[in-house]
Amino acid sequence: MSNESLKIGICADHGGFDLKERIISFLKENNFQPVDFGAKELDNADDFPDYVIPLAKAVTAGEVFRGIAICGSGVGACVAANKISGVRAALITDYFSAHQGVEDDDMNLICLGGRVTGYASAEELVLAFLNAKFIGAERHLRRLKKIQNLENN
Repeated sequence: MSNESLKIGICADHGGFDLKERIISFLKENNFQPVDFGAKELDNADDFPDYVIPLAKAVTAGEVFRGIAICGSGVGACVAANKISGVRAALITDYFSAHQGVEDDDMNLICLGGRVTGYASAEELVLAFLNAKFIGAERHLRRLKKIQNLENN
């Protein structure tokens, strides 16, 4: 599958707006199709759940390949995203976790902190996340099944 065919959902509130705009350009430069779930303009009174929840639902529905959610610290975006059944989101601050989260845990949504993650670092983390593939080893599948069972209760 080529990058051109991969739709990547992205969203941010005011705390991550500038980083979101930068990452959208970066995704285009790397031949991904960004799908912007908002905010469409900088509004210091907006709330991250208004953007993160629709993005998370799009990820689980398969409307986008993976998602990128950005708020000031990334923490709130991560908390909100993980409330949606089927989302496996993590706040990522290092390269290893960006790809390992996908490889071992089938992470499908990355959260970044717009106020704490620099542009170059964010680009590196996003690329590692998007290029990683789930390994699907028996132990990983077993662990995911336990999480899915929790979501179904």
